[in-house]
This record gives sequence, structure tokens and C-alpha cells, in this order.
Amino acid sequence: MSGSEAPVTALRQALPPPVRDMCVRFREAGFRSWVVGGCVRDLCLVELDGTSGEGAVRNDWDIATDARPEQVQKLFRHVIPTGIQHGTVTVMIDKVAYEVTTLRGETSYSDGRRPDSVYFVDDIKADLARRDFTINAVAFDPLEDRLIDPFFGLEDLGARRLRAVGNPAERFDEDGLRVLRAARFVATLELELEEETARAIEPSLDSYRKVSAERIRDEWMKTMKADRPSRAFEVMKDHGMLEITAPELLESVGCEQNKYHAYDVWGHAMSCLDNCPKSAVLRVAGLLHDVGKPRTREHSEKTNDYTFYEHERVGAEMADPMLDRLRFSNAERERIVGLVRHHLICYEESWSDAAVRRWVRRVSPELLEDLYLLNEADVSAKGRDASEDLENLERLKARVEAEIAKGAALTVRDLEVSGRDLMAEVGLSPGPVIGRVLRGLLEEVIENPEANERTALLERAQVLAAEECSTD
Repeated sequence: MSGSEAPVTALRQALPPPVRDMCVRFREAGFRSWVVGGCVRDLCLVELDGTSGEGAVRNDWDIATDARPEQVQKLFRHVIPTGIQHGTVTVMIDKVAYEVTTLRGETSYSDGRRPDSVYFVDDIKADLARRDFTINAVAFDPLEDRLIDPFFGLEDLGARRLRAVGNPAERFDEDGLRVLRAARFVATLELELEEETARAIEPSLDSYRKVSAERIRDEWMKTMKADRPSRAFEVMKDHGMLEITAPELLESVGCEQNKYHAYDVWGHAMSCLDNCPKSAVLRVAGLLHDVGKPRTREHSEKTNDYTFYEHERVGAEMADPMLDRLRFSNAERERIVGLVRHHLICYEESWSDAAVRRWVRRVSPELLEDLYLLNEADVSAKGRDASEDLENLERLKARVEAEIAKGAALTVRDLEVSGRDLMAEVGLSPGPVIGRVLRGLLEEVIENPEANERTALLERAQVLAAEECSTD
């Protein structure tokens, strides 16, 4: 097979029966319909060069039609008017959602996000002309078994090229998010920016400044699915997006490290990012783990090298407001900041068992698995032999597993007494003093695991509570 034959065959074979049935229903009612969107693009990419695109299996099949939204509502039993003002409804079939959008053109984008108004058209080519990139401006007619590709999107896919539809400056001015989508596609689809498209990014950044933090955060998270998300962040850096979104990251560009690293801080962060497993939260932690290094960098006359004392603490303090600004959830922010704060593991075999337990207590058991993965990515991203560091990490993991196997108390939840016990048996009133007493008990149990016995803990709680009251 050559040309468009292989993609057509792949689309025919992959098309879910309900989607074909919907197209037949449109034709029987006197309308035309086409399959559009990411499924078409990704399946074409697979057939053209054997890659998997953004996902080997996609279920988000979208349909474009010349039927008006109210006509679509009459054709199908369960239709949700999700974006009916812009011509989009969602058809539910067997609990699966299919987005159906009427062919449309668009007017100006005053807010840099949505068209001020839309108008319906009857020509699929006119509809495709409003799309962002040529690779997304390809439609499949499953009833005539042919691709509609007026802007040579298949040719661009085959050439691994990301090119805007028509005038790139106009496309980017219409929706400020498109420049960030360009960066994401460079990573997730492993494409290269076409020159004119690349040149249009920086002059269009005023439109990008209008994009909400939530939309930017969502693009970041989608980017983290790529094999090498660093490709997207390089585009963001080179074309001005990071300066707007996360200028703190630019401080690491050209920031020289010590003799244990082959890259500057930026290059190391990119390598760490790519080395992290494909967990979006973990990869954001990899991106930010050394963000504090430029602000803690000092030259040591003694070693004639650079030091970065407490860069993990400073980095955590920088990461928290960054993540808040980008509207990460509280749970995501807490986890990422925790990983940045504790990513530097300085384990030595001379640690006592109590020292191991104190370390687990400090970093929290909930972070352990991600912390191990982040540390592996971190040391592997130095650009030098990491075998010794990785072996040291394995020794720490074995020590931690041994303590957990012993049933050692590592959090207040592991204590043989609870806050309710302190209120009932010690007479404490609800309030922060209960937490302080429990933490005090935990510190003692970490040092001496045999002290985790109910009667002894209650007796010790009496003493700690009295000390708390005398302090107050």
C-alpha cells in the first residue's frame, strides 16, 4: 500500500461500529458526516511510520457533520448539548460519548480562546481550514472510504513536521493555547516545528498571555505522556512561553553544576524529566526537583567546585507557589513539593535502624515509592556513571523494607494509642496539643520500637501533656 491507502485501511478496521452506524444514520437522513480529530491523526501516523502517536488506543472518536445541532438532537435518542452554542453536542451510545460538531467557520477571537461567534458551513474543507495544524485538519469519510486532506496533513505526518493551517500567526492569535499545543505535539508525536510556524510563536505570545492557568496545567500534564517530554519544554524555553508561565525555570539555563554532573542545571532537569516513569505528577517533580539550585549556588575555594546547600528546601519553597499559580490541585501540589523537598537522598550504611526510621518518618511513607523513582531518574541524569548511587539506593530500600517488615511505627497512625485515647484516658481537650503529644510519642517510639505499647504510651502521654500545659 502507498499514499493514503494504508491509513484508510487502518481507519476502516479501527472504526467502532457505533461510529459507522451514526454516519449511516446521517446519510439516511440526508446529511453528510466525517470522522475527525486525534483518532484520525494518530492512526494515520501509525500507518505512515509505525509510531503510536499520543496513544496506541483511542476512544475519543469525533464526528463532523453538515447537520445542524437541533437536527442531530432529533436523530439520536440520548444527546447532551455540551457546547451547542458552538455547534457541538455529545451523542451517548451504550454509555460511550461521541462528540458531534456541525461544520462551522469562526469569526474573531477577542479573548484569545473562543471565537466571538461561529457560523455554520456545508463544506468540510471550510471546516478543516479553521483547525490549528495540518495534521489535525484531516477527515475520514467512512462511507466513501476516503480521506479529505486539503492542507497536506498526511504529507506533514510522513515528514514528521508540525505546520499550522494557513497563516500560523492568525492561527496562534485566534487561540493562545495553540502555541503550547505545538510544544506538546513536538514531544508527544515526536515532530519538528516547520520554520514559518516556529517563527510565528514569539510574535503571538500576547494571545498566549490570555490563556488560563488551568488550560496551561492541562497541557503540561498531557505533555508528560510523551517518551521525551523535554522536547516540549525546550520549545517552551526557546520560544518565550516559559518566560511567561514559569520564569523560575529559566534561571537554571546555563547554571553550571559541580564535577559530579555533565550538564548544566537545565540540561540535567530535562534528562531527569525524561528518565522519570510516565506518571504526570512524578515527572513534574522531576522537572522542578533542582529549581532551587541557581539560588543556592556558591563556589567553594576549598574544593574549587560549586555547592548547592539546601537547594532541595529552597526548591520546595519555589515549587509551591509555582504549582499554585498553575492551578495544580492541593493533593498534586503537596505531593510534588514533598518530592522536591526530599529528592536528595544522602544514605550511608553507618545509619542506625533508628536513623532509617527517622528518615522514613521525615519523608513520609506515602512518598517512598515515588521518591525512589525520582532519585533513580535524578542520579541517572547526571550524565556520568550512576551505578554506585543506584547501588546505594538499593541498600537503603532494603533497610527500609526490613523496618517495615518488623512492623515499626513510622507514622502516628502506627501508634498503639490514638487521639481519642488521649482525650479519654489522659483528659486532653480537642486541639493542636493532641497532635503535638502524638508526634512526641512517635519520636520516642522511632528511637525505641518496644515503647509502642498502650499502657506505656498513655503514661508517657501524661508527662508530655503536662509539659505542653506548662509551656502554654
